[in-house]
Amino acid sequence: MMPKTRNSNQRKGDRHEITPTQLFAAFSNERRQQTLAYLAQKPAAISLGDLAEYIAIKEEQPSYEWYERVLTELAHNHLPHLQDTGLVRYDAERETVEFAVDRRVVEPYLRLAGYTDA
Repeated sequence: MMPKTRNSNQRKGDRHEITPTQLFAAFSNERRQQTLAYLAQKPAAISLGDLAEYIAIKEEQPSYEWYERVLTELAHNHLPHLQDTGLVRYDAERETVEFAVDRRVVEPYLRLAGYTDA
């Protein structure tokens, strides 16, 4: 029997279980960890640009070129992955991202990854 994490914050009809394997895959990339850590600090949806800026600064590369690289990678790789997992809702048209789960679902994993503010 495989334990699963209930996704209690999802909209009706969107509910599904997130397996430990999916959670570990989501946390296997540092930018995805940074994304989840940043979202854990925010009470509502944030702009993709704000997220990219935060990550560029965390990576100590606050140039416009690096910001653009982070923005592109988030939009085409990391956010779709986190959305497929069921952890975030990413609206590509509005360029916003928000948690799709209760923050308590990811807090233990964020602490394990060294994000003590979670």
